Amino acid sequence: MVEFKFTDVGEGMHEGEILRVLVKTGEPVTQDQPIFEVQTDKVTAELTAPVSGVVREIFFAEGATIEVGNTLLLIDTGESSAEAKQQTKEQDSNITEIGTKALETGKQQGTAPFMSTVPGFRRALATPYVRQLARELAVDIEQVRGTGASGRVTEEDVRLYAEGKSVATVAGKNETIGVAESNASGIVADEEARAAQADRNQPVVEQPTAQQHRELLPNREAILRQERLPLRGMRKKIAEHMVKSVTIIPHVTSVDELELDRLIAFRESLKPHAAKRNIKLTYLPFFIKALVIALKEFPTFNASIDDETNEIILKQYYNIGIAVDTTEGLVVPVIKDADRKTIFQLAEEIVQLAALARDGKLKREHMTDGTFTISNVGPIGGLQATPIINHPEVAILALHKLEKRWVVRDDAGVIRQMMNTSLSFDHRLIDGVTAVRFTNRIKELLEEPNLLMAVMV
Repeated sequence: MVEFKFTDVGEGMHEGEILRVLVKTGEPVTQDQPIFEVQTDKVTAELTAPVSGVVREIFFAEGATIEVGNTLLLIDTGESSAEAKQQTKEQDSNITEIGTKALETGKQQGTAPFMSTVPGFRRALATPYVRQLARELAVDIEQVRGTGASGRVTEEDVRLYAEGKSVATVAGKNETIGVAESNASGIVADEEARAAQADRNQPVVEQPTAQQHRELLPNREAILRQERLPLRGMRKKIAEHMVKSVTIIPHVTSVDELELDRLIAFRESLKPHAAKRNIKLTYLPFFIKALVIALKEFPTFNASIDDETNEIILKQYYNIGIAVDTTEGLVVPVIKDADRKTIFQLAEEIVQLAALARDGKLKREHMTDGTFTISNVGPIGGLQATPIINHPEVAILALHKLEKRWVVRDDAGVIRQMMNTSLSFDHRLIDGVTAVRFTNRIKELLEEPNLLMAVMV
């Protein structure tokens, strides 16, 4: 019997989420056959069978969050060994020890963990969604008494427990939920008695009246018109990353505008040359080249902060992330060594990375080691925004729609092609004055493309 464990599929990765289980219990598998599809840090990884055999047991369902080291399934190769038997014996011993500790904790706290019908501990019955909710609310689900069928822990049970309430501590019929199904009368009766005595020693919690219950319940009509979707996969990873970024980084956003008539004319002059090479030439490569020049002159924008050592890390390489909108959410593939590539090379790579992103084929190496991010929302619209920094980077530049506007030049009103930019920066490291000087330099280079070509490496 071979244990298939979830290993680190990428540097620094600690957990993932199962998107699809591609095999069933009792199904034969061959070596290198895909058996799981897992979402890790915005990257979808396909896990394959290490050996050929028959799937005997699958431990996690779709939607479950798994950690590195978890055993995902067992594959029977048709071979048996003393080592396998000894390993099973040690696992059984560990499970019993965990159950004993959980039971002792329950005795001390006056609560009864969910018990199985045999000595030892069994995990609380709960769906993956309820388990995830418990983790988010910092609730130990093994300490929650379930009120659902067969003692299943429900969403309401977890939320009430997190609020310091319990629907199972007063009503006598619920005092032994989780152990009532046990047939081991001696052990179970003993534990029921101890749990009941512990509950009697607890202060009695007043139950809500029928009227209060009705007031607490959501409107039935509203419930029927709701749709609940699981927060999972890439959307979940994006959410976690955004929360981490805004929690750690004090964001400040500076807005400016660019006059791009000269850049538009310069790009038009290059488009025939790009077409000969089958290259789609957008404005983004010009922004990347201007950005790289500014990053070299203002190195704190191409840095990160090591919070553990309280050090500023100034990076001597320029890897520019480009935010790409996909059906699953926003992803940020990275153009490595952007300072060493030509306008045409950058244009080709942008198209290639965007295609991989939209097809869901980005690999981890496509999305790591970024030093600065550009978010180009201009083709969609919008005048300005407050983009969230891609932690551990310290700044992000958003580009907005390009449009004709009335502006004043030499005391006269004229029409110019204008674009707004929004620069969010980490105020721990970058001051507002420095941020304005940084955007001024980018502005200067883009408004005078001949100057950009003159200083570009």
